[in-house]
Amino acid sequence: MKRLAVIIAALALAACVATESANAVQPNAPGFLLGVWHGFIFPVSFILSLFVDKIDVYAVPNNGHFYDFGYFVGICFLGVGARSSKRR
Repeated sequence: MKRLAVIIAALALAACVATESANAVQPNAPGFLLGVWHGFIFPVSFILSLFVDKIDVYAVPNNGHFYDFGYFVGICFLGVGARSSKRR
C-alpha cells in the first residue's frame, strides 16, 4: 500500500514539472559561452540582483543543457568554486 502511495505521489509531482519544447528555444538564446560568463560573474550579479530589479543571476530563456553546463563550469571551475590553494 505504501508503494502505491509513493508511486501516485511521484506521478502527481511529475505532472507539475515545467516542460519546454525544443521549438520554443530561440536561435539567439544564450548558450554555453554565455553560461560560462554568467557562472563566472555569479557572485557580483547575485549581490547586485538584491538591489536592482533588472539584474538576474540566470538567463531565461536559454538554450538548455549547454547553457546549464556552461553555468556550472563558470561557477565551479572559474568562479566561486575555484580554489587557488591546495588543501593539506
